[in-house]
Amino acid sequence: MRRSTLPLTRRTLLRGTAAASLATALAACGTKGAKQTEASCVSEDVSGAEKTLQFSNWTQYIDVDGDARPTLAAFQQQTGITVTYTEDINDNNQFFGKIQQQLSACQPTGRDVIVLTDWLVGRLVQLGWVQKLDLAKMPNVQANLLPSLKGRSVDPQNDHAVPWQGGLAAIAYNAGATKEVRTIDELLTRADLKGRVTLLAEMRDTMGLIMQSNGHDPSNFTAAQFDDALAKLKRAVDAGQIRKFTGNEYTTDLERGDIAACLAWSGDVLQLSAENDRIRFVAPDSGAILFSDDALVPNRAGHKANAEQLLNYYYQPEVAAKVAAEVNYICPVVGAQEAMTKIDPELAENPLIFPTPELLGNAKDFMVLDEAASREYERKFQTVIGA
Repeated sequence: MRRSTLPLTRRTLLRGTAAASLATALAACGTKGAKQTEASCVSEDVSGAEKTLQFSNWTQYIDVDGDARPTLAAFQQQTGITVTYTEDINDNNQFFGKIQQQLSACQPTGRDVIVLTDWLVGRLVQLGWVQKLDLAKMPNVQANLLPSLKGRSVDPQNDHAVPWQGGLAAIAYNAGATKEVRTIDELLTRADLKGRVTLLAEMRDTMGLIMQSNGHDPSNFTAAQFDDALAKLKRAVDAGQIRKFTGNEYTTDLERGDIAACLAWSGDVLQLSAENDRIRFVAPDSGAILFSDDALVPNRAGHKANAEQLLNYYYQPEVAAKVAAEVNYICPVVGAQEAMTKIDPELAENPLIFPTPELLGNAKDFMVLDEAASREYERKFQTVIGA
């Protein structure tokens, strides 16, 4: 949805606490002995007897009409399942802190569906804290999930998490302040951009994009490849090329032309470009970073079949288009673009909601890191950026 000013955006909330990272949250209770398996933590599904569902999501992440949520109301009417929808997720780490003790102890969280960002989903899957989904009960998900969101490192078999919405990290520039910027190397070295560039304080996005520019795969990289990218970043920092590292506060400077170019998130740029046609978003040929927020069913949730029915419903293209028209992030459902033409033809042509297959095919997610690796990579990154 378009706002007259840019408030805290979805991406700020999702990745704005990068320095803390999941490693910090896990350190509070430790992870040794916290892993679960299907045998050690058995979840009983009572969906057959109880037509209810507890759904926790982020704010402003579903279609609304006044106080109503039309697609959710239609699902309840069609299925007879009563959904308690709560917008109680404001930050990944903060929300994780609410549920980590229950999950580590194989206790119910009081929620059947939660939506979290891919990097945290990957850790929960690794820890065995997420129920395996029955794909046979979600034929729409199997048929309509974007190919670029299949086989991700966070969920290789696509059977623990269902993408709710997605986005891209890549380059943005102000055409009133500079000529076109097409590559990460230009951003890091071009003389006319010196001191007029910002990068993201989110390690996964900045380092992922630089690794791609080196020809390496951020979804499957070695420590040496990370260090190569870090050395490239350090050269740019030491040369004075980078003004600062930011969350989404880069938007104000970019719109004013106070900075010429930056690393940016697609949701921010979509909002900016709606009011300022000088703001351009560029996915470099080396690739963009693809992120997603995924719906999952935590261990001991008692209504998994009801949850599967809900997720299958939202993978109908007509339903997905209604959500996408409201939230303006990448829609993960094949066929929703055609359905969007009946709702908003202009949005149907927007590449930041419906990227081309070529763009998505060249976008990568960031490799899932265990606690030790996350700590080490964050430490190295924070040292270089001076945080």
